[in-house]
Amino acid sequence: MSAERITICAEFTARDGSADEVEALIREYARAVRAEPGNLVFDVYRRAEVPDRFLVFEEYADRDAFDGHLAAESGRAFNAALEPRIVEPTSVLSHLTRVAGA
Repeated sequence: MSAERITICAEFTARDGSADEVEALIREYARAVRAEPGNLVFDVYRRAEVPDRFLVFEEYADRDAFDGHLAAESGRAFNAALEPRIVEPTSVLSHLTRVAGA
């Protein structure tokens, strides 16, 4: 097991008229993810200047926790419900590295 935290940012844009549906989906999904072992952060934002654009910051205690998150059925169900409601084919993931000393 790796002791290094895993931090990612997921971004996606709701299709016209779907932002409220997307927000409801992500609120429900957030409850499931926050209950997963090793989840440290699951914060959801909408860009103030582009309210159809969602950003999700996630942090997991280690690789095992992140792998467990990826394997969870709730994630598959969420993505299946999300994909027809967003512009991108899937959410765009960025793996983040903490800047030491900042």
